Amino acid sequence: MSPVRLKSSFIYLANAVNDLRGNWSVLGIVLAPLLLASALCLLPDALNLQYRLATTFEPGSQNISYTQVDSADAPAKPPPLQEPQPFSPWVTKALHLIFGLLTLLVTLVTLCSLKRIQAGIREPTIIHEVIEVYRRSITLAPAFVWVTILQLLAPALGLFLFQEASSLMPGSIGVWAYIALVLMIMLGALIYTWLYFAQYALIFDGKHSWHALLFSRDLMRKRFFKAATRIVVFLAVWSGYNTWAAGAFVVVSLLFGPVGVVTGFLGTTIFLVGLAEIGVNFATTAFLVAAGLRLYQDLREPREADRVDVVPQSAMQPTAQLPHAAL
Repeated sequence: MSPVRLKSSFIYLANAVNDLRGNWSVLGIVLAPLLLASALCLLPDALNLQYRLATTFEPGSQNISYTQVDSADAPAKPPPLQEPQPFSPWVTKALHLIFGLLTLLVTLVTLCSLKRIQAGIREPTIIHEVIEVYRRSITLAPAFVWVTILQLLAPALGLFLFQEASSLMPGSIGVWAYIALVLMIMLGALIYTWLYFAQYALIFDGKHSWHALLFSRDLMRKRFFKAATRIVVFLAVWSGYNTWAAGAFVVVSLLFGPVGVVTGFLGTTIFLVGLAEIGVNFATTAFLVAAGLRLYQDLREPREADRVDVVPQSAMQPTAQLPHAAL
């Protein structure tokens, strides 16, 4: 059977928008707990910043005066001791790790939601649907984290071995060092692209551990560059949206920051701005995952089509061309 012709990158992105737009209420409520928890993880940073500004600009905390020194050997006056911040560095670092884990779980929860949407499974109420999605996500969370670690560890190991090999080359300082660095980055990107669909293989095909990585590699075989160009476009669109959103929220922070300092609500202001920024990041991540799912299904279709016992049960329409789209 002839392989399915891959669609244009923007056709996958447009179909992903349709998938999310038709189920925005479910996905929004599903991601809401992760969004709130992530914003709370960054709240101590805002409170520490508020404390530093308050102690720096508090009336009487700093002054400028002239003092005549009788002797050049007079000991310097020690700086005044500052009270510790509300949250110690180890607390904020631990919360940053939790924030990273929550960001990773966004992909898992979105994939579980899309799988239920694809299968046409829906609980009577949205609350019950959210509970069912999280129940499935919690069950798959250990395997998902392990697959993600392997997915990131493989290119890291390849980069390490390449670095060790390049360090043995004569004249590795100078131009050769830059060439080796570029080759290392390219190698890591290639390995990551080969293993890009490992998480999808876990959720949609039940492939665990190394089997998910090998399944992703098999899907990319003989179609690597076609699939890789679409993945690069997905990541470029995702990073572009996040970059613009981060820049916009920086401007908003600069505008509302002085107001928060004057009114004493700087922590609240930063929390709300961070909440909005994280919300945009989670929405674009769900958008990226949905587009990747469309591509994953087209890559997997030739293999599934060869199996006579496979009965399609998808509630989603196949990836469709856009009207008047030039291929």
